[in-house]
Formats: sequence, C-alpha cells, structure tokens
Amino acid sequence: MSSAQSASDLTAHVGYWLRYVSNHVSQAFARKVEAHGVTVAEWVVMRQLLEEKALAPSQLADRMGMTRGAISKLADRLIAKSMLVRAADPKDGRAQTLALTTSGRALVPKLAALADANDVEFFAHLKPKDRATLLRILREIVKKRGLKSLPVD
Repeated sequence: MSSAQSASDLTAHVGYWLRYVSNHVSQAFARKVEAHGVTVAEWVVMRQLLEEKALAPSQLADRMGMTRGAISKLADRLIAKSMLVRAADPKDGRAQTLALTTSGRALVPKLAALADANDVEFFAHLKPKDRATLLRILREIVKKRGLKSLPVD
C-alpha cells in the first residue's frame, strides 16, 4: 500500500472546511474594511476601545490575547491614521492610555455595519436554527480549548 493510499483526504477534515470558509469570510471582510483605510487587526482594536474612555495598552493586550509589542505597533498605525490617541494616564503619569479619536469613534459603527453585512453575505442562507447551532458549536470549541486571542488575521 502506498503512503498516498493511506493518507486521509484533505476534505475529510472538519478543520479543512473551517479554514476554507474562514479564509473566504475573512478575506471578504478585510477587503471591505481596507476600503475605509484600516486593517482587520486595527478594526478589532478600535472595536475593543469603543466602550472605553481610555485603556492601558497592557489591558488591551490582555483582552485581545496579544503581546504588548503587537498592540503598540497597531496603536502606532492607528495614531498615524488619526484614529487613536496615546496619552499619559491621569492616575499614573508614568503609564499611558489609548483612546479613540472623534474620527475613530465615528468610523467604528460603519465598520461594524460592514461586519454585519459580511455575515449576511456568507450566512444569511442558513436557517436561523442552523446558524444558532453553528455558533453554539464554535463557541463550545473556543471554551473547551480555552482559546483567548481574538481573530485579527
């Protein structure tokens, strides 16, 4: 028996199908947000900051499951785009906080609408019960595996 005959087919794996769908959903969304001048990772940072007046980069890193260095790079890019400001923490002058600018705060709902539209584009054909089942299963996998980092790619 050759090794090719004993190897399972790619399409026999749930992970293959998850990645296949995920790649297409993610790439479509990336094109939509990039038309507004931000990356998916930058959008996720902005969305995390929407309900916050200001947040320490370390807190943001913890929430997103990213390194402080990665958050710093994302913050620098968003600051250069006038979507974010970095300021001294009023409680501790040695520490810094990140906050959305007025233009950044105004852009987040527009990007969220793009995320909603992307979901509709890819998943509206599912029956509500099937969509709910899919979400439940995916959330169950996240919980069981203890997954923490937010998807930013």
